[in-house]
Amino acid sequence: MHHLGRLLPGFADVTFTLGAGEFLLLTGENGAGKSTLLRTIYRSCLPGAGSAVFTMADGRSIDLARAADVDIVELRKGEIGFVTQFLNARPRVSAEELVAEPLLLAGSDREEARREARRMLGAFGLKRALWPAYPSTFSGGEQQKVNLARALVHPPRLLLLDEPTASLDRTARAALVERLASMKSAGVAMIGVFHHPEDVAPLVDRDVRLERRREHEEADDVAE
Repeated sequence: MHHLGRLLPGFADVTFTLGAGEFLLLTGENGAGKSTLLRTIYRSCLPGAGSAVFTMADGRSIDLARAADVDIVELRKGEIGFVTQFLNARPRVSAEELVAEPLLLAGSDREEARREARRMLGAFGLKRALWPAYPSTFSGGEQQKVNLARALVHPPRLLLLDEPTASLDRTARAALVERLASMKSAGVAMIGVFHHPEDVAPLVDRDVRLERRREHEEADDVAE
């Protein structure tokens, strides 16, 4: 934390393997590093040590902890996806355009991409009248529906989920679980953090619990 002038450890000694079609649930109290671990795998954060070996579609392996930025960008286009509880809505871009964008980048025809985008928005319960509207004007729950539709319209091979059910109503939560179940059956590997893990309990293969590193916090307090 640069503005604090100190180091705050996120997590340590975490080891697991994940195969195609497996769902791993990350558990632990607030501050244990669950979201930080997801961001590190996605390479929004750089780890201080260790490795995160990912096997690509062509069979080659790459260490996400040390890969070049250009390689990470390419992996994010189709192999690794990240769903958060927040939508980064761009001004003057409609909901259906945002959701169709991943399909267009993957080479889909524009009309086909738009149809699938509308289907996904409908599945998550976003009102039809809002499809051509700008998500920057939506409520938090409505924005999250757009966020999920965009993230899941073109399934990656590894999906990272950081509290995706926040702000969602019952219909949208049910649609999310249904979509995740379909992706799991298709071989998508998933790692998730859920405030209400019962939402995805039938999908979970195993869990990894992270513990807060209290000895570092106590040492910092003494130093102060």
